[in-house]
Amino acid sequence: MIMSVTTRVWIICLLCSLIGLLPVYWLVDWTLVQKLVFTFLVLSLSVGAARFMLKDIKEGLSALEIGLLNMKDGEFSSSLSYQKSDQLGQLCGLYNQTIDKLREEKHWLYQRELLLDKITQSSPDVLLLVNDQGVVIFSNIAARHFFSTFDGISGRQLSALLNNAPQGAADAITANKEGLFSLNHKDKEPETWHMSLGSFSLNNQSHTLYILKQMTRELSRQEVAVWKKVIRVISHELNNSLGPISSMLHSGRILSLQVDEDRLARVFSTIDERIKHLSDFVQGYGKFAKIPEPKVHPLKVSDVFEQLAQQWQFNLRLPESSPDDLTLHADAAQFEQLMINLLKNAHESGSRPEDVSVELAQTEVSTVIKVKDRGKGIADDSLNSVLIPFYSTKSNGTGLGLALCREIIDAHHGQIALYNRSAAQPPSGNTESSTHDSESGAYANNGLVVKVTLPKFR
Repeated sequence: MIMSVTTRVWIICLLCSLIGLLPVYWLVDWTLVQKLVFTFLVLSLSVGAARFMLKDIKEGLSALEIGLLNMKDGEFSSSLSYQKSDQLGQLCGLYNQTIDKLREEKHWLYQRELLLDKITQSSPDVLLLVNDQGVVIFSNIAARHFFSTFDGISGRQLSALLNNAPQGAADAITANKEGLFSLNHKDKEPETWHMSLGSFSLNNQSHTLYILKQMTRELSRQEVAVWKKVIRVISHELNNSLGPISSMLHSGRILSLQVDEDRLARVFSTIDERIKHLSDFVQGYGKFAKIPEPKVHPLKVSDVFEQLAQQWQFNLRLPESSPDDLTLHADAAQFEQLMINLLKNAHESGSRPEDVSVELAQTEVSTVIKVKDRGKGIADDSLNSVLIPFYSTKSNGTGLGLALCREIIDAHHGQIALYNRSAAQPPSGNTESSTHDSESGAYANNGLVVKVTLPKFR
């Protein structure tokens, strides 16, 4: 049994009073009744004095007890009202100073947690915190989108979560190694991601933090920047050589007038033709290397494709709801160049003009354009390379068209993907079954689909 301080003081006062009354019983010649009455009076006086003296102590100790209980429960909003000028008053004042400091620290920590949660939840990186039992303790919004789970993934087993992971992510996470890995999506361009790992102890339990970062756009930007630098160097050197060659060609033609030789005229004509071809080549790559920042404006779809239809034959398929009111947001000149390049490739694929089609669909946040043909398609192992400058599947191609398309789309913060049409989709008007070219990896005579996704607003 715990005895309070006030109880102990009460007992001490009563014992001292009783000890002080002992001589009265031995030395004073009083009757027993007188002695008892005197004893009662002395004890009553002692109890009254002790009660008066202990009143402040009891009040101060009670205030400290309540304050410490609140502190134990994490409640820092209340202060002690005991402010008398004694030692207990000083203790209560020190307690109030401490509780004010703790209140400030708690508020600062709360604001810091809110800021940290805001940063992690709005981060485009996928964040997963997993304990040593393989249970997800924390995840952000990007992680829920990544695993296509929108009802929360905290508390779930990581192994079960990987069943919904994109192809390639499950192997990378299971391997538990930092570095780059690729994600392969159906009807989309392959994506490159980077995974970082962090291990630490939390509440005496080992935890692992997975950070998955989208690197496709950044790597693409750096790749294009390197290609642009190479193109600028090549263009500069070629221009430095073409100038003197053109000047010498002109001088040679003047001198050849004094010589009656037909072969010289053919030689000079050939040189002039190759100089013009090389100049056009350099100008084309120079255009790719100096593409300006797009000036995005709303464009009326019907007007844009009506103008394109004057140059290229294609079947336009628009959404059934209000096709005349559809708009997309892009730079007019760059979007026209993009569509010209895609339609040009479709017509040069070996497809019949009537089999080239453009399909447009819109969501709340994006515009999706698909350019389809019924040509030979592209070998599967070349699909990831056709967007790189200088790479071409055509014998006389420059490898510039699709690279310029990707640069325009990246500048608009969009995406481009290429994939062969399914062999289960026969060409229109063709009743023969389609066959798969096992050597090239392409679907013979089924064509190619180029899917462009542009944000609806910027």
